[in-house]
Amino acid sequence: MNIDYQSIGKRIKTARIRMDITQERLAELVNLSPSHLSNIETGSTKLSLPTIIHLANALHVSVDELLADSVVQSKPIFEDEIQSILKDCDDYEIRIIADIAAATKRTLRKEANLRRANSSL
Repeated sequence: MNIDYQSIGKRIKTARIRMDITQERLAELVNLSPSHLSNIETGSTKLSLPTIIHLANALHVSVDELLADSVVQSKPIFEDEIQSILKDCDDYEIRIIADIAAATKRTLRKEANLRRANSSL
């Protein structure tokens, strides 16, 4: 099983920015050095389960949110992210995003069908 530490770091950084706090302040809240937190946010270091829990609590997010890219059963997290992305869109933006999403879905399913067909040869 591969854990995507870069994605976890990006999610931590996004949550921190959303809370409008600095790396230094978050590091202080969870008892980490600012340089270690910086390394976590860039995905250049691994982090322990207790650290993930401390960060989630300090950032007022669930651990699931931070780990969503590494967890197979994370559809509700991504659905919430899509809702968040769309909530401030105007009618034109919604229509364009819907068109892009539909085209992406068609392409993904077409590729999946081609892979299945090739694997059965």
